Amino acid sequence: MNRRHLLRGLFGVSLALPFLESFSPRKAEAGAGDVPPFAIFMRQANGVVQQTNDEPEMFWPSQTGALTTESLNAESDRTVSELSAYASRLLLVKGINFAFPGNGCGHSGGGNQCLTAQKVSTDPVGNESLAMGESIDNRIARELNAAGVEPLTLYAGKKAGYINEVLSYRDAKVIRAAEHNPINAYKALFGLSDLDPEVLKRLAAQRKSVNDLVREQMQSLMSRKELGKADRDRLDLHFQSIRDLEIGLQCALTKEEVAAMEVMSPDARSNDNLEKVARMQMDIIALAMACGTTRAATIQIGDGNDSTEYYINGVRQKSFHKISHRIDSDGSEGPPIEGAYLLHHEIDRIHARMFRYLLDKLAAYDFGSGSLLDFGVAVWLNDLGNKYHSYTDVPYVLVGGANGYLKTGQYVDVNGVHNGRLLGTIGAALGCKNAAGGPLDDFGDPELPKGMLTEIIA
Repeated sequence: MNRRHLLRGLFGVSLALPFLESFSPRKAEAGAGDVPPFAIFMRQANGVVQQTNDEPEMFWPSQTGALTTESLNAESDRTVSELSAYASRLLLVKGINFAFPGNGCGHSGGGNQCLTAQKVSTDPVGNESLAMGESIDNRIARELNAAGVEPLTLYAGKKAGYINEVLSYRDAKVIRAAEHNPINAYKALFGLSDLDPEVLKRLAAQRKSVNDLVREQMQSLMSRKELGKADRDRLDLHFQSIRDLEIGLQCALTKEEVAAMEVMSPDARSNDNLEKVARMQMDIIALAMACGTTRAATIQIGDGNDSTEYYINGVRQKSFHKISHRIDSDGSEGPPIEGAYLLHHEIDRIHARMFRYLLDKLAAYDFGSGSLLDFGVAVWLNDLGNKYHSYTDVPYVLVGGANGYLKTGQYVDVNGVHNGRLLGTIGAALGCKNAAGGPLDDFGDPELPKGMLTEIIA
């Protein structure tokens, strides 16, 4: 398993551990590169407040080029200033377009393309349209994961039924269901899904942790003389992160559900819990990447056209979908919403802060030569460009260099490149290949021009 190790405890529970330097093969190529690069994709809906013919720029920095914490903070009115602490690891990519039109619903068509770069189906159409090929997370998992190991596919927010999952595709018209319930995702990650429910009830009643189930093996591992201080610190953080996650999950459950520990609270999909659930899902993603459980993960924030009613300055607002259209209607006509573009900007910043939480979790895993964040790449993307729900200038925000493959600390405008080139370059950074065995330079619909996005390669 190289640097990935497993502890197996009571009831067959398996606990994957982070990569440990002390037990790695002593060979010339051992080192930072032994932590396999990964990709995480967080999707926001409804575009962002960037410059149009009637609204000001409120998302991107004013100038392309090098990024610093100081330069981002100097423009604190821009959304990306929320990520100023990660300036040296930040890669802002403007000018990415979707290559194909939607088929009756811009939201669905954008969701179909944002991770696939594929055509939108002609049957079905409208809000039921589907992508005509696999998504990049599936390609990464299919090519780089162990056989049968799928990407981690998570969701935060309600499923209103009009458009639900939009991100992860196994193949043409085959969308992957996303897990909205953190406790289910957690149980699957740690091998608890198949345990007898009565066992889970007893464990919850005794307030036992997954750590408790493998405690004997943990103590044996921690007592080994060859385990270095860095690895001891890494394991301490890992075990504490697991317990913190469990505490967070239990706080979202009723007393009866805590005792049963079988299902997440019915409130997991409620409007007011979206941010809380998103953070729990991000905890799970960080643990999965630290363990090497999978090389790709997605988390979708909100339903297809995100009807979440976000809180701004303590006030519950109208649905994000309505705000994004600037009218008090889900259709094309309705009374204007006062200050809608400012509300949209604040919702953009809410998403930036959720993304920053994920970055903080990844950065907390220190491998000496870099944090977990340095070995992979986290991507905050959208399925639309702006208030007009266009397929041009769709924002992609990357953080992390994928073990030095990507050129971070910069803001680039690629002036209308299709998103398949960006997604393929991310895949290549992780090790995905084209049919000829070279770096992945042909991801997406076969009609698209081939090539990698050289502007972001180190």
